[in-house]
Amino acid sequence: MRWRDRRQSDNIEDRRGQRISTSSGRRSLGGGALIIMLLVSVFFGENVSQIVGLFLGNNQQATTDTQYSAPIPGQDDEAAQFVSVILAETEDTWSRVFAGLDIAYQPPKLVLYTGQVQSACGIGSAQSGPFYCPGDYQIYLDLSFLQDLRRMGAPGDFAFAYVIAHEVGHHVQNLVGVAQDVRSQQANASQAQANLLSVKMELQADCLAGIWINHTQKRSAILEDGDIEEGLAAAAAVGDDRILSQAGRAINREAFTHGSSAERVQWFKQGASTGELSACNSFS
Repeated sequence: MRWRDRRQSDNIEDRRGQRISTSSGRRSLGGGALIIMLLVSVFFGENVSQIVGLFLGNNQQATTDTQYSAPIPGQDDEAAQFVSVILAETEDTWSRVFAGLDIAYQPPKLVLYTGQVQSACGIGSAQSGPFYCPGDYQIYLDLSFLQDLRRMGAPGDFAFAYVIAHEVGHHVQNLVGVAQDVRSQQANASQAQANLLSVKMELQADCLAGIWINHTQKRSAILEDGDIEEGLAAAAAVGDDRILSQAGRAINREAFTHGSSAERVQWFKQGASTGELSACNSFS
């Protein structure tokens, strides 16, 4: 990827080297219903009536009482710079996409950490990989995941960029209310149904990552030969069937929470080829 000498994001928080405790508190989440309904209509067309009650008074469990140790100077500097540049590119692209809807885009914060991290969604661990917390609008990333991607057979800059863009896709879902609607439906669903809703949300985030690279490439020609293939490899590497198979476990679709390798590749390609929000209705 042509990522060097580009703007870096101001929305990076470096918590590497911090330690945390586990006492709890509460956070709340709110938003504007009119904006939500407009954006949901873009994603879901005529199904707006099924996506209501969004972003209103949602409480999330949080953790408190962080203990600080000295940050680790210079740790993973190049990887951190890369993350900052990719986050800036998502800001520029999604700001333009939202502007086309006459809505201001609110970018997420991205928190770099090592080992464990405190979020409004609880304690996050590097072993679980990068995650987005809808309760505080933040993405959490331990840079050791770059090595995990390589071990999973998805090396390269764009493989890592795809992961970041996927998490930003979850932020977009949060802004438009999809995330809260899915959580509301999951609360009254069986485990199999809840898992299926989770899969649909993950596949939509893959599609949104594809939309990001479609618009970003047109705007700033960031890709080099082979980059898209790296992204497809990353999408395939994090498929539930691939992960279960590598762990020596039986492949049970009802237990999927992220989608199969083929599905993740399909939805990323769909977003990347069309660049259209309407193409990302994985809930249809």
